[in-house]
Amino acid sequence: MLGLMWSFFILQNLGFFEGCNGAIIPLLPQGLKGVLFAPLLHGNLDHIIGNSLPIAVLLFLLFEFYPKIAGRIFLIGWIASGLLVWMLPPIDIVTGKWNYNCIIGASGLVYMLAFFIFFSGVFRWNMKLLTISLLVALYYGSLIWGIFPEEFFSQLEEPSKISWQSHLAGSITGLILAVVFRKIGEEKKRKFIWEFPNYYSERDDKMWQDYIANHPEDFEELPQLKQENIWEYLDEIRKREK
Repeated sequence: MLGLMWSFFILQNLGFFEGCNGAIIPLLPQGLKGVLFAPLLHGNLDHIIGNSLPIAVLLFLLFEFYPKIAGRIFLIGWIASGLLVWMLPPIDIVTGKWNYNCIIGASGLVYMLAFFIFFSGVFRWNMKLLTISLLVALYYGSLIWGIFPEEFFSQLEEPSKISWQSHLAGSITGLILAVVFRKIGEEKKRKFIWEFPNYYSERDDKMWQDYIANHPEDFEELPQLKQENIWEYLDEIRKREK
């Protein structure tokens, strides 16, 4: 994924993707190809560097802890989040006017992966997966503010260039995928052979009999204390206390 992102970034700088070519343009047919290409395109060096690290970390966690469904989650999440971005109306929150923007970048995938990994661990209630969920919440918990327009939190002289629509679409997609796949690809708890009822091993039994034969002192019964010896012992304790 990182190889694709940086390869397309080089192609952008060579002039292969100019203007809105390859970007998502909401509700316009020509913007549909951005569903496939937009996550691979970035506006500048800071943009792609900012997306590269979380993409690497979250994809590693996805394929490490959800190997059976990781490929499906990534591909479905890619297409579904892109389509949802395309379907969201491009309304300027401040003016209420329609503002057609060219949306590019992998931040929608970052949100999709983060929300899937977090909520999947919560829904499955598996301690190992829940630990990963808490780690994601610890390091990427601030992502939650990105699903809202920046205009909600500060006075901007001009409209923000950050696509909150793509963040919102990614988070919704990740949450839905966590619900849909909550019982799919779950690893069964390993049960060792000696945990089954009526387990018997001839080798273990022979080792046990050999141990008994070679260490009889470990199996001798302790002598019973007689009643009078107990009273003598208690009297001795009382004398020492005085």
